[in-house]
Amino acid sequence: MYGYQSLQDYLFLMFYGGITMLALVAAVYLWLRRSNAIDPAITPPKVLRLWTGAFFMASAMSHIWWYVLGVYWLTDDRLVRNICVISLDHITIVPLVMALLLRLLQDRQRRIWPWIAIQLSVIGFAVVGIIQHDAFYGLDMMHYWQFAVTFVFVIYYAFAVMQYGRWLHDNYADLEHKEVWQSLLFVVFLLFVYEAYTSNAGELSREYLSQLITLVIIAFLLWRVETLQKLEIKDNDAAIQTEADDIHGAIPSNFGPLLERRCEKSKLYLQHGLTLSQLAEAIGTNRTYLSQYFSQQGTTYNAYINRHRIAHFEQLYRKAVSAGQTVTAQQLAVESGFKSYRTFSAVFRQFEDQNVTTWMRNQTNELQNLQSELQNMQKCWQNNQ
Repeated sequence: MYGYQSLQDYLFLMFYGGITMLALVAAVYLWLRRSNAIDPAITPPKVLRLWTGAFFMASAMSHIWWYVLGVYWLTDDRLVRNICVISLDHITIVPLVMALLLRLLQDRQRRIWPWIAIQLSVIGFAVVGIIQHDAFYGLDMMHYWQFAVTFVFVIYYAFAVMQYGRWLHDNYADLEHKEVWQSLLFVVFLLFVYEAYTSNAGELSREYLSQLITLVIIAFLLWRVETLQKLEIKDNDAAIQTEADDIHGAIPSNFGPLLERRCEKSKLYLQHGLTLSQLAEAIGTNRTYLSQYFSQQGTTYNAYINRHRIAHFEQLYRKAVSAGQTVTAQQLAVESGFKSYRTFSAVFRQFEDQNVTTWMRNQTNELQNLQSELQNMQKCWQNNQ
């Protein structure tokens, strides 16, 4: 909470004004620009850009009303000033943060209005605190209430992120530009930031720290918005053709032969960006039935596709080594259906419990030893002849 010392420090005021302008520019950028600057190949959710832009605008306005009330209005009544500006932050910035975090999760439209309604309750604490000129009701009770609400939201959001992660694994083979686990770390970070912010007694060092944190938040959210792919899941029930009509009432295990014929033998799993809906359409069913099948098999769609991609990679590498060809893991990863080497490397370690470099070295040594043994056996046979 900005004190007299920070308002007299011109370097801080310049930094403060710079952060305000940055937040304004970021808001206008997200609202008006239709394409990404960070990753033009990504198409982010439009609604997420709108909510994040609103948060940036609220952050800029928060900087403005803190300065205005600190310099031009209520300068002689710091308690009322702090109650006013903190309550304004609670009913604008906090619910907008919650809204944009919830909009990062694309598996369903989670309700935002209950969290907004809860934030509006701080107006009651503010009114009582101003009327009675009491810091306990106006600031302390507001702080305790907000901390409790934020704590509940963190727990709720943690479960929501885990649910979203399971949804991704059930519907997508490629998770890059789709996962949002960083947002969970971000919301926990915000909880500690809020505690430090509300306990700030006006020390200049903390004022600088709060502005640096604001800069980090703006940078993180810009990166997160511009690198999150918009996801759409559509059931194509019309794809259930005559060959699979009997599947409607059948046990999900009947999908096994269809998957083997139309996905594994045809190597459909090598297709970049293959989704559960696309695979379901290829075998003549919908994603709901196919998802139930994978669930009964104790696996996910993501694990099914990537298991075959890793097996394909291993087959290609063994074939290349046997033929004396020089290949790279990056090259074979792309040929095996992976969009990026980073994703491939993580998936490979998950299935083989070792990194790809170690595996390739071991395979090369094994093949060389086998070839050496065959050559020795051939020489022995020729000598015996």
